[in-house]
Amino acid sequence: MTALLRMSGVRKTYDTGAIQVEALRGIDLDVAEGDFVAIMGPSGSGKSTLMHILGCLDVPSAGTYELDGVDVSQMTETDLAEVRNRRIGFVFQQFNLLPSMTALRNVELPLVYAGVGKAERHERALDALGRVGLAERVHHRPGELSGGQQQRVSVARALVTDPALLLADEPTGNLDSVSTRDVLDLFHSLHDAGRTIVLITHEAEVAEEAHRVVRITDGLLSEGAHPEGAGAHA
Repeated sequence: MTALLRMSGVRKTYDTGAIQVEALRGIDLDVAEGDFVAIMGPSGSGKSTLMHILGCLDVPSAGTYELDGVDVSQMTETDLAEVRNRRIGFVFQQFNLLPSMTALRNVELPLVYAGVGKAERHERALDALGRVGLAERVHHRPGELSGGQQQRVSVARALVTDPALLLADEPTGNLDSVSTRDVLDLFHSLHDAGRTIVLITHEAEVAEEAHRVVRITDGLLSEGAHPEGAGAHA
């Protein structure tokens, strides 16, 4: 399968003044189109730094990162913003929904920023909410929705630009067990439909939902073996 993202020799060093901290120490990672990958690691492992580079929120100190055939390693901040807006859909632990706006308006926002006309963004937002099972909740505000439903709205918002990559950072961290199952089932259905998903988590039981697990420790990656049956959606 074609590699959607490819990291080669990626390093990230932070200069704190007195010392230099090497957060990533030579990351090689390929994710194919249509893959569902979990990156798992504890606090301080380099997981957040890796997520920031994957999401084009930061750039490597050394090495290359190609997303959908485009080398983003040396891009300007303006170019990186363009990549984030058009090629990546973000789902975060905090839902980041505007409480005064309906689900529909929240999902439309990325298209507003992209300059999409009112009629088209309305249609695309309705379609995205329908894909995540919220067709009957489009006019509800976040406070009128459960945690799992709010995360579904944030997934719809991530999907509305039809990104190449769906990047989910601790997406179940604020959810109870029922809502967690709800959101993970949604990721499975999106993956089954061909969506490429990279899920970043510190929870083994969440990581095991993916079809491939990569572990990060002290800024280095290792491929994790799946337990028998893990990653298979019941």
